[in-house]
Amino acid sequence: MLELRPSCECCDKDLPPESTEARICSFECTFCTDCTIDILKGSCPNCGGELVARPRRPVEKLVNSPATTERVFKQGGCKGSA
Repeated sequence: MLELRPSCECCDKDLPPESTEARICSFECTFCTDCTIDILKGSCPNCGGELVARPRRPVEKLVNSPATTERVFKQGGCKGSA
């Protein structure tokens, strides 16, 4: 099950479960649309994988399967893909 991480690893922007701006790679590294396009050019800086739109979990399913609250943030921001 996807963790639905709560923020962008590059800029720390909030990305709640219902966000349409979240992008993820196959390892669930999570970034906002702006960082994905402007900085990362569509590639994960951690693994080099493709960044795609993160699916949204239906609200009623969040009750029993909540999103994680653990934030992952690169203090120096992102420098581009691997």
